[in-house]
Amino acid sequence: MNPRAPLAERMRPRVLDEVVGQDHLLGAGAPLRTLVESGNVPSLVFWGPPGVGKTTLARLIALHVDARFLTLSAVLAGVKDIREAVAEARAAAGGLTPQRTVLFIDEIHRFNKAQQDALLPHVEDGTLTLVGATTENPSFELNGALLSRLRVMVLRALDDAALLALLQRALTDAVRGLGQPDDHLPPAWLVRIAESADGDARRALILLETCVELLRARGAGSAAPTAQPDTVQLDTDLLEQLIGRGMRRFDKLGEQFYDQISALHKSVRGSDPDAALYWLVRMLDGGCDPRYLARRVTRMACEDIGLAEPGAIRLCLDAWNTWERLGSPEGDLALAQAVVYLAGVPKSNAVYRAFKSARAAVASQGTLEVPMHLRNAPTRLMEDLGHGSGYRYDHDEPEAHAGGQSFLPDRLLGTRFYEPTERGLEGRIAERLRRLRAQSGDAA
Repeated sequence: MNPRAPLAERMRPRVLDEVVGQDHLLGAGAPLRTLVESGNVPSLVFWGPPGVGKTTLARLIALHVDARFLTLSAVLAGVKDIREAVAEARAAAGGLTPQRTVLFIDEIHRFNKAQQDALLPHVEDGTLTLVGATTENPSFELNGALLSRLRVMVLRALDDAALLALLQRALTDAVRGLGQPDDHLPPAWLVRIAESADGDARRALILLETCVELLRARGAGSAAPTAQPDTVQLDTDLLEQLIGRGMRRFDKLGEQFYDQISALHKSVRGSDPDAALYWLVRMLDGGCDPRYLARRVTRMACEDIGLAEPGAIRLCLDAWNTWERLGSPEGDLALAQAVVYLAGVPKSNAVYRAFKSARAAVASQGTLEVPMHLRNAPTRLMEDLGHGSGYRYDHDEPEAHAGGQSFLPDRLLGTRFYEPTERGLEGRIAERLRRLRAQSGDAA
């Protein structure tokens, strides 16, 4: 092993039991461990965030099934490279000592359709075992034909306990790790490193290696196992500078982007202001364009608040305008105010459902004629043809309502698109409509 290799490379697991944080796949009786131990590993795609062991698992699979391990990066490789890998796999399978081949393709979601199609026949006939790695949802990024031939294994971000176990191992391993007794590094540092790594083992090991080098450069570490409290405090300050502002996982317009906006929307709909505020801040922290959030928050006011609190749209537009005038971070507070407000007020999607129903009726009923009494009659000819004949002007009638007058095309008479709820202002709207319909003899 190259002692100058980065710590993350030196600490790469050599056996399945060294892999941390993926017990749902590698624990006793778990699906991936069962497949690997049986030696009958199908073509796979590993889906998960960075630094959770996708490449490592591909290597371990090849090792366990005694296969040759070939690797391609979808960022750099093309169809020509795939053909060369297939040729190598065939040669290995047809040699004096036949050997199977595991072809690992990192970031496989970056392959276009032609490149993915080039893999199909060779995966199908078993020329090679394909293991792909992706941070994107395979359902969206892989061709259906290729995806149907792969088993999808979902890898999870490492929790703090798994990261701490990995950091302790790297810190004390005298062969591959740093060979440092763990009491030479302030325990709080390990906790802080694990937190800032945000589920990424590679990031955690890089930070650990840098921290130890920093301590050594300052005459700490193994040379000063009993640092003075003020020295430790100073070093803690340096650690924070080293770590900086840790960015949470957030892929603009990727899977996590849509998961988080979905979580924000559903938290508002579910009347949970704390969760709604959390997801708003998560997206802002990840670099989401606040204008996009302002647009989506305004949409929530229309879709989920509706006429239960019609002032919600105005407040959202004001928050949007405030952000445009102030920018971040001052304008972010206006978005936060809008989100908390939306989560707290009464909810109604009655208009949203009514609009969808009316759109469906328009699409299915064709071009229905406007009833004669509703037609415009700006000329004498139109009046003579009966346009507007029989129309009753509502303001001339009690409660400004001409009871019994119809407004829908004949084929849709009696149709109800809008069914108001009893929440907020909409409850009063519902009561008024019931009263007017009752006066018109329409109990419905």
